[in-house]
Amino acid sequence: MSSNAATKSGFVTLIGRPNVGKSTLMNHLIGQKIAITSNKPQTTRNRIQTVYTDERGQIVFLDTPGIHKAKNKLGDYMVNVAVHTLNEVDVVCWLVEPTTYIGAGERHIIEQLKKTKTPVLLVINKTDTVKKEDILKFIDAYRKELDFSEVIPVSALKGTNTDTLIECIYKYLPYGEPFYDEDTVTDQPMRQIVAELIREKALRLLSEEIPHGIAVSIEQMKETGGICHIEATIVCERESHKGIIIGKGGEMLKKIGTQARRDIENMLEMQANLKLWVKVKKDWRDSDFLLKNFGYNPKDASITQK
Repeated sequence: MSSNAATKSGFVTLIGRPNVGKSTLMNHLIGQKIAITSNKPQTTRNRIQTVYTDERGQIVFLDTPGIHKAKNKLGDYMVNVAVHTLNEVDVVCWLVEPTTYIGAGERHIIEQLKKTKTPVLLVINKTDTVKKEDILKFIDAYRKELDFSEVIPVSALKGTNTDTLIECIYKYLPYGEPFYDEDTVTDQPMRQIVAELIREKALRLLSEEIPHGIAVSIEQMKETGGICHIEATIVCERESHKGIIIGKGGEMLKKIGTQARRDIENMLEMQANLKLWVKVKKDWRDSDFLLKNFGYNPKDASITQK
């Protein structure tokens, strides 16, 4: 991309309640898997910065944790990260489900959005799950609540109308030089992406009550002879959880490792040797020290620029 005065560049935050498809949408727009996805709420914990570049300019996307009522320090951290970004970016994309019912969670977000001067684009996701003729009803229901700069119905899963979304975003971005090289896709350190990929597999494979209580820390990651050797620990809150994560005869841990290794090898484009351990750290989600240790640092809530 040639940088000249005609190119635009800016920051766009994706917000929305847990599980509306923010990470799926971002992965689709970037064309690569950076944010982890699962059908369990609160999958995204940190704010992930990814970069979309084309001849029109550069969009730096922030995929934030879902806005929800916090139950512990990790929850507070996640909500603060999401709300903090609203006034720091050039455009806010608010993702919602295709429905006319606006629940308490949505109303909480509307209250936050009323306080911001940033242009807000309403993105109605999952349009592949409803009848086309019903979409206008959903748009009307939301338009009554807030004066949106644009309303764009999309399907992140199918990629429907995502080009229109990109076009609308560019409309509201300032003119300026790109923040990153054109081949940059994310500012996430590799270790963090690897930890997240392992956590994603655990989220998908484990039963309901365990996933929120886990974190993954990468103890070692080094490349020798064309193979990436990774040692990682899955941290949980209770002894009983440890047994479930390991599984009978180590079956569950093996499954998590096999599935994570596949994604890690695709991302690194090399063979990976992954070793997993499981440790118990009681109530880590309420410990400032352990939260920082696992990369959830409240000081990181502001935008990181190059």
